[in-house]
Amino acid sequence: MVDGSGRGRPRSESARAAVLHAVDDLLVEVGYAALTMKGIAERAGVGRQTVYRWWSNKAEVLYEASAIDARHELSVPAGDDPREGLKTYLDALVAFLSRSHAGAAYRALMGEAQHDADVAALLASRDILGESAAAVVEEARKASRTTLSQEQATALLIGPPFFHILTGRSADAIDTEQLADQFVRALNRPGT
Repeated sequence: MVDGSGRGRPRSESARAAVLHAVDDLLVEVGYAALTMKGIAERAGVGRQTVYRWWSNKAEVLYEASAIDARHELSVPAGDDPREGLKTYLDALVAFLSRSHAGAAYRALMGEAQHDADVAALLASRDILGESAAAVVEEARKASRTTLSQEQATALLIGPPFFHILTGRSADAIDTEQLADQFVRALNRPGT
């Protein structure tokens, strides 16, 4: 498709980016149930056919936008102290899940997945949070004597703040320093 300037494809890519930028903001405003492909297209300033060119439903749009933002928001720089890396990651995770529009999108999809098999399959196709935690978890595993797998250790790290926030409790009550300490102690406990 040519945009009148002779450049062709860039217009499509800018439309795609506009959709991804619009969807989680719209979700925060109207909620998941009221979110529609038409509304997403209008917010992004594109036609519905443009949205349907890349995604078949609102969950797919929301998931892609959330995954892109999560990659950025949950990125933790490598450091020398695994415990400090864990705390920094937990701070980012709590902010993502409790204050970020992308985190709100992820939480909405988690809720929808409980009764929509297609959304559940979409979430199961890629572990956004597990991927984001992989580096800090692996550093902590290497520094410990744990026998826990990467997946088990990741669940142990992410589980407490995830459960706390998804059950409607205030994120302000989460002590990420304490959680990082507990995680390190658990990895060093004999038999784990």
